Amino acid sequence: MMQLTSLCLTLVCLHLSPYSSQLFRYSTINISCGKDSSATVWKVKRRTLGGSVTSCSSGWGSSLSSSSTCVIGHTYPSDSGLYWCESDDGRQSLMANITISDKSVVLESPPGPVPEGSNVTLRCRTRTASSSERLFSFYKDGHLISSSSTAELSIYNVSTSDQGLYRCHLHQGDQSLHSLLQVQSHVFASPEGPASSCAPPAFTIIRHLLVGSPFLLSTIFMTLVHRNRNQAARNLPERTLSDDVIMEVVS
Repeated sequence: MMQLTSLCLTLVCLHLSPYSSQLFRYSTINISCGKDSSATVWKVKRRTLGGSVTSCSSGWGSSLSSSSTCVIGHTYPSDSGLYWCESDDGRQSLMANITISDKSVVLESPPGPVPEGSNVTLRCRTRTASSSERLFSFYKDGHLISSSSTAELSIYNVSTSDQGLYRCHLHQGDQSLHSLLQVQSHVFASPEGPASSCAPPAFTIIRHLLVGSPFLLSTIFMTLVHRNRNQAARNLPERTLSDDVIMEVVS
């Protein structure tokens, strides 16, 4: 199982099932928007490889429950593209990159950025049940990094050095398409199970700093200006007295 099941920002989570960047043709995808506490309406949207942007209300696939929850059955390669949640005022969630493959092997990997320091498992899956005697190889940026019969590659405490293009290859068989593993330090992805909150404390702190910084800088600037004015006012009588003395000596 993948350790992550959704992509979250401070206002909304994009939930995917299955949580994978690659799926076989005729698979079923469940996509929904985990709403925030406000009355904001979020819609599932996608951009296909052709560049067109449509919403779930356009009627994708075989089933449609609401604009914020979509079930796409019997997927085709034409369903490949970017998926996200968007509000009426244009705010967006993180985007998931999903590819529908005609190959006999797919690489199950996170469809969006994963937070630095998390654990990620990549899985090589075949259309038919795999045997323990089969050998699976994993490649990163074209270089072989692992071979085993478990069909899984676990990456613990991921860092930006783990970012790259991954693919898996079945010995004497087909190979998957490439999947991009993105690692970012400011992304929050919820663990398996229902997410308790889509707004992690780190984002709250950053938001307060961004909002409060202009006020703090303005306060410091005005304090410095006020102090300089007071200093100038105190020095003015001294300079005036000094000028008077000099004039008296000259006369």
